[in-house]
This record gives sequence, C-alpha cells and structure tokens, in this order.
Amino acid sequence: MRLIEMTASDADTLTADQFLESIAASEGRALIAEVVVTAPPLIDKVTNPELTRAFGADAILLNYYDVNRPNIAGVPSREPDLDVPPHVAMGYGYTIRDVRNWTGVPVGLNLEPSDLPVVSAGRRATGDNAQKAWEQGANFVVITGNPATGVDNRRIVQAIRDIKEATQGRLAIIAGKMHAAGIQSETADAVSNHEMVQSFADAGADVILLPAPGTVPGMTVEKAQSLIARIKGCGKLAMTTIGTSQEGADEATVKQIALYAKMAGADLHHIGDAGFFGVAVPENILAYAVAVKGRRHTYRKMALSIKR
Repeated sequence: MRLIEMTASDADTLTADQFLESIAASEGRALIAEVVVTAPPLIDKVTNPELTRAFGADAILLNYYDVNRPNIAGVPSREPDLDVPPHVAMGYGYTIRDVRNWTGVPVGLNLEPSDLPVVSAGRRATGDNAQKAWEQGANFVVITGNPATGVDNRRIVQAIRDIKEATQGRLAIIAGKMHAAGIQSETADAVSNHEMVQSFADAGADVILLPAPGTVPGMTVEKAQSLIARIKGCGKLAMTTIGTSQEGADEATVKQIALYAKMAGADLHHIGDAGFFGVAVPENILAYAVAVKGRRHTYRKMALSIKR
C-alpha cells in the first residue's frame, strides 16, 4: 500500500509500521501539509486540514495541538461558550480523530521538548502526551521545535526515547529541526549534521527530518543528499521540510525546493503552515504535490472520496 494511493478505509485501520511502509512504497512522492489548529481558517466554513487535503496532501500535521485542550479551528466548539467572540469558531472539543474522519488521510501532531512558558503542558514532548495523542487518533508524532521555543537536539534525543518507551510502537516517530528554533548554536548549517542524524537514529526515531535544500542558510542539495544517505544508512526514512515561511513564496520557488528535496533523496516531503498564517498557500501545496508526484496522483488524492 502506497501513501499516495491510500483510501480513507486504509487510513482508518493504519498501524505505525504500515504508515512507514506506505511512505517507503511511495518512493519520494508523499507530501505532508502542516496547519496551525488555533489559527482561524483561511476559507470560512472549512477547516485548514480539510483545505490541505483538497489541494493534494497525503497526510496532515497539526501544529499547536494541545492534547489537554484539543481544538480544530474552523468548526463551532462543542461547548459554544468557548467561541469568543461568538462568530469565531475555534473547534474546542474536536480531536485528531475528527480530522482523520473529515479528510481520510493519516494525521499527526507536533510535540516540543521545551519547558518554556510559550509551550503549554499539553504540547510538550512527553510520553504521557504522546499516549494521549494516540488515544485521540494520531498516526504519528513529530518531535521538533517552533520558533523561539528553545528546543535543541539534545532534548529531541531524550524525547524520542521517552515517547518510544511510552507508546511501544503505536505511533510512528518523526524527529528533527526545521530551523534553529531559537538556539543560536544550531543556526545555519548547524541545524542538521551527521552526529545529529546518528543520535536520533540510535534513540529510536523512525523518520528523521531536516530542512529542505534552500530553506535554511547552508542547506544545499549536496549537504541534504549527504545527510539523507546517512539516514538511509541507519535504516531510517528521511523527511525534508519547509519550515521557514517559504510555503508563502511564489509557486516557482516552491517547485524548485520540491525538486531539490527529491534530488537529495527525500522519502517524505513536508510543507509548513506559514503561507499567510496557519496554513500554506493552497496553490503552493498543489504546486509541490504536482512537482513530486505529477497530476495523476495529485488529482486522485484531491478527488478521492472519504467514503472509499
């Protein structure tokens, strides 16, 4: 089963191992789109996760999702008083499982190994939170850091170990940094390196992420290719990411990044959530999808019924 061809019924019974196998079987053509669940939807009366799937995403990553107070902005909260002012539909009470039901694709969330106040308790990369995420319908977890959260590679390694022990293979674990996340010693070409790759692999990550070529200073196709070769040598999958607001660039730039990432050997592609705020520019999701998997697979994903 390939992620790029997966139906809603396939996704509904998906195990972590099957998810990883479906990525590998897609041979560098699968695309994850990230959204901020607390951001108002780009288009009224439809959530941003639904929008990304409609434009060709094969899986969805939820950012700022709090397992202690879940919400998916764009639908009225299950407790109406939580929508303040009343016309802002913040979707409190809806979970990852609801997103899976609405979109028919695998869904995961970011968890951050940070103890700074900007990261709420329900968004931290702990074993308990990962277990709650699985109970709420998550297929995978991404251990990473948003800007200014102080997440460093050492904390990511420990979080991988904790979450792997707590979830016992029920969640696929993706780990790494899309940008420096506020750590000055891990800026530019120090965001990703061979030692980091090895430490994440040894800790038990299933997929190791790194910035896509052209998204952070110093990340060339050659460097990304070298790092991905190391990832593959560790028996892991590689995900390249756009986490630097270039998901809001012009389509030509997005297509170039997509092809660079594919040339570097990415198994899985990621497009971030800051096109404007909360979701990539929809046309850029489409442009990225067509660049790495063509119209045939992209249009199928766009058109496929969630009742299949």
